[in-house]
Amino acid sequence: MSRAGKLLVVGATAWLLGTPPLAQRVDIETHRKDDTVTVEVSAEMPVDPRTVWNVITDYDHLPRFIPYMRSSRVLQREADRVIVEQSGELAFLFFRQPVEVKLAVVESPQTHVAARAIGGNLRALDGRYTVESLPSGYTRLSYSGRLVPGFDVPPVIGRIALQTVMARQFDAMVKEIVRRDADGRRK
Repeated sequence: MSRAGKLLVVGATAWLLGTPPLAQRVDIETHRKDDTVTVEVSAEMPVDPRTVWNVITDYDHLPRFIPYMRSSRVLQREADRVIVEQSGELAFLFFRQPVEVKLAVVESPQTHVAARAIGGNLRALDGRYTVESLPSGYTRLSYSGRLVPGFDVPPVIGRIALQTVMARQFDAMVKEIVRRDADGRRK
């Protein structure tokens, strides 16, 4: 079944059950050139943008709902600048690689979060979450990132592992956003 077909089934099922669909559309693309991997992923959801913001900046609680993430903690916060330390794993089939990263994060409240690696076993990581309110009433969450591992990544398996991990993590984030939004509407 195509991605559009799967989303149609999810949306129809959610409508029949009286619950909002998780996302109108989710797109993910990964590319690898030499040692650099780029990721572009986005989802459109019928949620309050403030809920999206609260979830993506809930650094200390990310491991509760993000697969492959073992720990995430704020080391320092000064206004809109945050230092976050995270650990997790890049895994697919037999390939497993621990990932450790310390991030310098700059928050632009309610619109975007930019992060870059300043430590850990990645040579480089630059990523950005963007939150947009759409005329349809939906909110779009987008992530774009560039990653240069500081460890060997098998060419084909590494790209599949990264795409699989990113897709599962982003899907988990979307589910958490929708869950918190629904909880907020019930209160």
